Amino acid sequence: MSGHPQAGCILDFPDATRWAQKMTRIEEFLKSGRPFYVSITGLKPRGLWSYILFLRHAIPSKVQADRAPGLLWSGVRRIDGIEHTLTAWESREAMRTYISSGAHLKAMKVFRRIATGKTLGYETRELPSWEDVPKIWRDKGREY
Repeated sequence: MSGHPQAGCILDFPDATRWAQKMTRIEEFLKSGRPFYVSITGLKPRGLWSYILFLRHAIPSKVQADRAPGLLWSGVRRIDGIEHTLTAWESREAMRTYISSGAHLKAMKVFRRIATGKTLGYETRELPSWEDVPKIWRDKGREY
């Protein structure tokens, strides 16, 4: 695991100012040694139509996450056909507040019809790299 993930997806951050703000927040936590909560998801849409529905929910959920109180960092990336998210939160409670409201709650309600996947979350002092995400997800994720 390394300091912070690399940028690489158009949905990671829509503009340079927001990117700098988010990097400052996560870097503060990394430098302080304070623990934070990491969430990793990996979803595979069931087909083309499901992928379109997935995007219909994923984009508003990403926008919601980027505005959520307590978010330190968020990114999305397709790796080996799996749509992954990696988020870092000030606390598990901040993450739970996000997932139980708005666009993300709507997405969770349709998930089983459009995709398969795993999720996991854990407290840490290091943000995993995108290179580490698939292995962590495969080894430790729980079926959704």
